[in-house]
Amino acid sequence: MRLALAQLNPTIGDIAGNAERIADAIARARAAHADLLATPELAICGYPPKDLLMMEGFVASCERAARSIGAAHSQGLTLIIGTPLCRPGGTIANSLLAFRDGACIAEYDKRLLPTYDVFDEDRYFEPGTRSVVIDVPTRAGPTQRVGLAICEDLWKGQDAGFSSRYANVADPVEDLARDGARILIVPSASPFVLGKGERHRRILARHATAHTLFVASINQVGGNDDLIFDGHSALLSPRGELIAAAPGFQTDLLLCDLRPDAPARSEPARPRESLLLDALVLGIRDYCAKTGFNKAILGVSGGIDSALVATLAVLALGPENVRGVAMPGPYSSDHALADARDLCNRLGIEMLTLPIGPAFHASAATLNDAFDQINAPELGAKLPDLTEENLQSRLRGTMIMALSNRTGAIVLTTGNKSEMAVGYCTLYGDMNGGLAVLSDVTKKLVYALARHINHNHASLAPWGRFDRPPIPDSSITKPPSAELRPNQTDQDSLPPYDDLDAIIERYVERHQTPHRITTETGLDHALVERIVRLIDLSEYKRKQAAVGLKVTGVAFGSGRRWPIAQRWPRG
Repeated sequence: MRLALAQLNPTIGDIAGNAERIADAIARARAAHADLLATPELAICGYPPKDLLMMEGFVASCERAARSIGAAHSQGLTLIIGTPLCRPGGTIANSLLAFRDGACIAEYDKRLLPTYDVFDEDRYFEPGTRSVVIDVPTRAGPTQRVGLAICEDLWKGQDAGFSSRYANVADPVEDLARDGARILIVPSASPFVLGKGERHRRILARHATAHTLFVASINQVGGNDDLIFDGHSALLSPRGELIAAAPGFQTDLLLCDLRPDAPARSEPARPRESLLLDALVLGIRDYCAKTGFNKAILGVSGGIDSALVATLAVLALGPENVRGVAMPGPYSSDHALADARDLCNRLGIEMLTLPIGPAFHASAATLNDAFDQINAPELGAKLPDLTEENLQSRLRGTMIMALSNRTGAIVLTTGNKSEMAVGYCTLYGDMNGGLAVLSDVTKKLVYALARHINHNHASLAPWGRFDRPPIPDSSITKPPSAELRPNQTDQDSLPPYDDLDAIIERYVERHQTPHRITTETGLDHALVERIVRLIDLSEYKRKQAAVGLKVTGVAFGSGRRWPIAQRWPRG
């Protein structure tokens, strides 16, 4: 039997465009003499469609498109298409339609609906209640028994740490094996998270060996808002061995023959920095393409964060579509401006220099008059002066948003997860923008990714511009600083980033108490308490931040629903 797994990049709501992508994959599968083609979960509308599912006519349009494809393109080929379906009583199902020779031969509704982290399927879908196995004719041999499942039916929350949710629920895979399935087809839309790929492969192998099944997982690829889908579709043999795999982070039609003697395929593990690089580049490219932007603009300060975001933007959009803006202020150093210019030269992008000094002094004069009227200190009367620092940041935010308005370029913010966690960022200042590229990347990982890019620079840029490491070495080695007061460094306000990131990871992602963090890390308890308090107090800022790309188990986004006004004793 020859399978064709269509690893597609759908745009949410673009039903006609997604249908064309499916039809093109079918044509290529037919030309390759495939017996069965399968698309990802909800391929006809893209995942996650969210409240579009509630819009009048949306689900019906999806179903019409899927059935039209099946009627027109399934001659001599079995098609499995992911689509939402209207069910009796006004409910909606996350479904698969199976077609053969122009007729719909089966319908399957997803049985396990994830409702945790970024998933909210209980809000929209009614779970299925039955197992579906279909008979698939083949060109080269006997009819094959194929079982249908969708994403969570296979993972059961084990890939994300939520397996307890299904502790007392029937296992859909066990039911399919009991009903005679010898091949499992599992369309998915599983977002990228660092480390999850290895867990997925282990789960696939466990199902394959436990039930002596071929297991084919077809995953969506592409960026949809904050989520990035990495593809990595795969076929495993009943021995639990990988026998075919699609590349990550790109569309593909994976053709694979199911043979008992199919040789195992070795797939070397990729460094997490390599996976993270591909994910962020894809996230930027698709966010811009799917929201109508073809150019990006960002502030370049000479620091590591803006250098990394600029490099990622160039890899995603090309150097001709990225512009850097240096905005030196009253406390900016000469070396910062030199590093920003060096970065832009290395990347081959235009750099504007837009000093904020005149605007700062004019604003300060106006504000100082107001401060005098209320008997408040003038700006800079005593340093550090948070009001003075924030004014500089907000002037930069105003300037870059004006440039965005005039040029139509999207503003990429440059703050990282460590800064976003503790509020080391300025609302309506450096947080201004349309996409927060690094909001789920800690400072420690920022440095690791920058070094990875520089080390592998020769193999990254398709236009051949990276003939040397793109990120200036001084941006990596110098102490990080916002340069909003004389001789400022981040460590004036924050602990070393290794310690800070350890606290953030444990409190935000593992939900540990300060007491447990202190016990397990040996860090000073007063420090842990202070950082945890800053994380909680900064929630109001994050609620107003730009959309950020999710790459870890818990990002500051749709999957973390933290109250702003709350008094839970942290413990």
